[in-house]
Amino acid sequence: MEPRARRQILTGGLILIALGVLILLNSLNIYNFAKSWPVLLIVISAATLFQNVRDAVGWIIGAVGVAFLVFENWYVKIGDLTTYVLPALLIILGAYMLFGRSKK
Repeated sequence: MEPRARRQILTGGLILIALGVLILLNSLNIYNFAKSWPVLLIVISAATLFQNVRDAVGWIIGAVGVAFLVFENWYVKIGDLTTYVLPALLIILGAYMLFGRSKK
């Protein structure tokens, strides 16, 4: 099996394990999924960076995951930023990355 295929299997496995643990914690009323979902972004980021530490997408996903984890769990109030501005920025950034990569 190719190293790339192994890393992709590892990435998928880590994401599924993290999702399963978060759903189980929610089902047992230990940790609410509404507050824990940013952990998935952090796991995706870690798996992406494991494949290529220079990947800017991995760093961005990780930063967004950490930011949302802080916002969701420690009640940092930033008003309309999380409601409208941040999602718009993420959409724009994602579109830019898709179209920027397709030009290469």
